[in-house]
Amino acid sequence: MDSSISITGLRGLPLIQKDDDIAALICNTTTLQNGDILCIASTIVSKANGYSRRLDEITPGKQACSIASVTGEDPRFLQVVLDQAADVLIETPFTLTALPWGHVGVRSGVDASNVEDGYAIYLPPDPMAEASRIAERIFEITGVLCQIILTDTCGRAFRRGQTGHAIGWSGMTAIRDFRGDTDLFGKVLEITEEAVIDEIAGFSNFVMGESNNGVPVVLFRGCPAWKGHNEIYFTKSQDIIRRALQKEEC
Repeated sequence: MDSSISITGLRGLPLIQKDDDIAALICNTTTLQNGDILCIASTIVSKANGYSRRLDEITPGKQACSIASVTGEDPRFLQVVLDQAADVLIETPFTLTALPWGHVGVRSGVDASNVEDGYAIYLPPDPMAEASRIAERIFEITGVLCQIILTDTCGRAFRRGQTGHAIGWSGMTAIRDFRGDTDLFGKVLEITEEAVIDEIAGFSNFVMGESNNGVPVVLFRGCPAWKGHNEIYFTKSQDIIRRALQKEEC
C-alpha cells in the first residue's frame, strides 16, 4: 500500500479582504481531490468575515487597564482579548484565557500582526461552523469532498516556541483513538489517543511560516483515514493544569 503523503503550500492567493470567498479562491488556485485535507490559517477566515476591531474605537475597561499597567501592552488591545474570553486563567505576565468553544490560549488568540495598522484581529467565534462552511462551499463549486482544518499558532506549556494547532475542523475526527488496539507485543492499549489534527496543523504551520511567507493554505494529499472522536478539549474537571492555576490564584 502506498503510504506517501504530499504536502503543498498554496501560493498565488490574494491578500484576503472582507467578504472574500475563501473556498472559491482556493478552488481557483489548485485542483482538489476527494479526501484532500486543507489546512487554512484562521487569520484569513477572520479577515474574510470581518472578525477585527479598530483600536481607536475601543474604550478599555478597568481590568484591561490594570493588566496593561503591568505588561506595558495597549489596554485597547487587551480589551479585545478580554471581550473574546469566557474565562481568564492568568492576567500577567501574559494573559491566558479560555474561549467559549474550549480553546485555551495566550491573549485569546487576538493578534495585531498580519492585519492593517490600528486593528486587532480575533479568532472566528465558531471555528467548527466556519470549517464546515468552507467544506460545503468547496463541494458546491467542485463536487469534491475535502477535509478542512482551521489553524492558529499557540505556545505550549513547559516548552519554548509556537506550533500550529487546530481550532476548527470538518470531515474528520480530532482524535485518533487507539484504545482497545494491541501493540507489537499483544498488549492492549488503554490510554493512547493521538491528536491527529494538531499534528497536521503543526506541520502546516511549518509550511505557512510566521512572518511574510504569504502561504495561508496548505494542501495535504494521501493521508490515511482514521477513526476516533472529537473530544480534544478537557472539561474543567479533567484539566488539572487549569485547576492548579485557579487554586494558585485563590
